[in-house]
Amino acid sequence: MTSAAWGLLALFITALLVCAYPLGLWIARLCAGRLPRWVDAIEAPLYRLAGVVPQQSMKWTQYSLALLAFNALGVLAVYALQRLQGVLPFNPAGMAAVSADSAFNTAVSFVTNTNWQGYSGEATMSYLTQMLALSVQNFFSAATGIAVVFALIRGFAARSTSVIGNFWADITRVTLWLLLPLSLVFAVVLVGQGVIQNFDAYKEVTTLEVTQFQQPKADAAGQPVLDAKGAPVLEDAKTDKQTLAMGPVASQEAIKMLGTNGGGFFNANSAHPYENPTALSNFLQMLAIFLIPAALCFTFGAEVGDKRQGWAVLAAMTVMFVLAVVAITPAEQAGNPLLAAQGVDQASSTLQAGGNMEGKETRFGINATSLFAVITTAASCGAVNGMHDSLTPLGGMVPMVMMQLGEVVFGGVGTGLYGMLVFAILAVFIAGLMIGRTPEYLGKKIESHEMKLTSVAILVTPMLVLVGTAIAVMTDAGRAGIANPGAHGFSEILYALTSAGNNNGSAFAGLSANTQFYNTLLAFVMWFGRFGVIVPVLAIAGALAAKKRLPTTAGTLPTHGPLFVVLLIGTVLLVGLLNYVPALALGPMVEHLMLWSAH
Repeated sequence: MTSAAWGLLALFITALLVCAYPLGLWIARLCAGRLPRWVDAIEAPLYRLAGVVPQQSMKWTQYSLALLAFNALGVLAVYALQRLQGVLPFNPAGMAAVSADSAFNTAVSFVTNTNWQGYSGEATMSYLTQMLALSVQNFFSAATGIAVVFALIRGFAARSTSVIGNFWADITRVTLWLLLPLSLVFAVVLVGQGVIQNFDAYKEVTTLEVTQFQQPKADAAGQPVLDAKGAPVLEDAKTDKQTLAMGPVASQEAIKMLGTNGGGFFNANSAHPYENPTALSNFLQMLAIFLIPAALCFTFGAEVGDKRQGWAVLAAMTVMFVLAVVAITPAEQAGNPLLAAQGVDQASSTLQAGGNMEGKETRFGINATSLFAVITTAASCGAVNGMHDSLTPLGGMVPMVMMQLGEVVFGGVGTGLYGMLVFAILAVFIAGLMIGRTPEYLGKKIESHEMKLTSVAILVTPMLVLVGTAIAVMTDAGRAGIANPGAHGFSEILYALTSAGNNNGSAFAGLSANTQFYNTLLAFVMWFGRFGVIVPVLAIAGALAAKKRLPTTAGTLPTHGPLFVVLLIGTVLLVGLLNYVPALALGPMVEHLMLWSAH
């Protein structure tokens, strides 16, 4: 890595810690319900209207049912808005109803915080759909993840109780007093940087140069003219006009990043100048993705009564994050060996001049794009400021691996921390086997019941990803979407299923996934990849809450020092990644060997 890349990484981590610490303490107050009186005065009418008693805590089964019902209703609402958008207001471009399979996929996608998009946003969704369906779910799906980690933290902190909190109070407080204020401030900052925010009709402008292209020739009835072989007859055309999409972008962009959602208003996502116009907006968007996940580590430490526990989890996340950045940046700086500048002999040839700039915005360059790629896939965000399909084989493997680790390296809002705590439970269990005593974590005994639930939470996602990938490569409908044959085509499918199963939403972009087959398959994987993990985590929270908290003794494994950090990192890498090594060998690894062997 160059000194500029190291400097950008150091600046990012420093800014993240400075911003995350005070925010984490505020989130701890939300988790514990220690709120000012004026907050209670605002919330009280809302609870009365909904018939909710916020002080009435729920058992984990009640909490789970409330969460599942709330998100199921969200799917129905988002689906209906897409199907009816053609007759609803705030549709100046006259967008027609979204097809049933695409609407279903998008509804599941945004409710599960995946935000996978098999469509072009500015050419498919009306302003009303973007705001009332997609942006609203950006808030609610993020709040759901934070509510789950609240429940798990209470399970660790509780002293023998059968309840883990009130879902309705948690999701209300997270939305009102965390996500909304942060999004409002961040949206104003983005507008100041040049991100658009309006309800104007799309603009037709005159370009500086005339664009020449070919288009299918049509007959008098408007039908395409075909040649003797049945192929469309093309004719030359030219234009000096371009349509520029408008819309309420900044408001959606803010919660897209802060909620680790990732769905873009535009098809180009954060590579689009209307979503991400400057180097400063790019840095702030990266910071926003990690802000709440990092802050929740401090929340965890504060609520369990030992801030060192939060620092230990944060340290493990940071080490793995830095290793990923150190892996991807040199790979992109080296570039494609087939495009190397050749000297007078093979020994004097140099790597691709300027590195691999394909698919990257020149205003960001390799360093910022590589850092963004790691951040967005380490978190369950999926926003992109460059096309991951154009990364080098090893460069493309890094974001894939970050997702396959379960997105616990900071991870999504809430999901990252509860995923890492599940691995922490596994780590102390492994340590207990080594020293021959009952494992404990934060004074709670980890027994067979907790380990069964931990196993389910860890294994459900790899099963969905690998089985889904196998189905896609074995069927004609799955293979039909591949744009690049061979190892890279396999990587496109593996990346898509990995992204869906881990609720990320980014894509290699070379796969044509807006088909009935992929819309249905990915929706299934997204739903069970989200709630197939959440339900076992809530069950773990309930089991831990019922246990007595044991005092620390001389034989207790310290879970706040460097030794535990190393153990936790090793557990994540060995257990989280080994499931995917054979699949990675068939995709990015073999593609890398093919590329460099040719060199």
